[in-house]
Order: sequence, then structure tokens, then C-alpha cells
Amino acid sequence: MTAWTAEDQALLAETYALTLTAGDDGHDGVEIGMVVVDGELYVRAYRGVRSRWYQAARDRGHGRIQVAGVTRDVLLHTRDLDLSPGLDAAFRAKYGSLADALVTSPQARAATIRIDPAPAPDSGTAPAR
Repeated sequence: MTAWTAEDQALLAETYALTLTAGDDGHDGVEIGMVVVDGELYVRAYRGVRSRWYQAARDRGHGRIQVAGVTRDVLLHTRDLDLSPGLDAAFRAKYGSLADALVTSPQARAATIRIDPAPAPDSGTAPAR
């Protein structure tokens, strides 16, 4: 797993929302709130697992995010997540009363996605032996 840099984490923490595009089929992305907890980036579908964009993230497993003019290729994890107990508190701290209505419901918790930066593309050279 590739980790977010300290610079990326600061940008994500300071920005209100990101745009997430699942897969690479050219569909428009969805603007959503996000939090960084223990160095990991999370988003939630407030409509739950039936949300179209959540299903696309689950089915495709990769995509792209845009944050404050920065674009990153990402991996999207929806299964077997070991969620931090501070995740709900992080959403509440960042979004206030909106968090209770949108991202801390049981439906939204079930539709949590961890977003990791995609590994850098292979440079085309053979690894050193």
C-alpha cells in the first residue's frame, strides 16, 4: 500500500471536499466530503451501499480524485476495512451537524471507502538484482 505524503494529508485536511471518479470510463465524478484519520483518507456515501457512485467504486476498485486543482490516481477499498474508532468523530469535527445527517448514519457507515494513492507507474526498467 502506498501512503499519503504529509503534504497530501495537509491538503486533504484543509479542503472541504474532493471530486471522486471511479474507474476510467470518462464518467463525471461526484463531489464529496472526506476526512483523514491516522494518515488514511476516507469518504462515505450518505445514501448507503445502493448509491451509484459507491457501487462504481466497489466494482472498479480504482479511480481518480481531484482536490484543490490537484489530481491523483487512487485505489478504492470498500471490503474488509478496519475502521478507526475515531472516524465518526473526524467527520463531526470537520462537518459539524451535517455529519450527523449525512455521514454518520448506519447506511453511510456501511458505505465507507478508504482511498489510497495508486502506486507510481512502472518506469519500464527491470528491478536491480
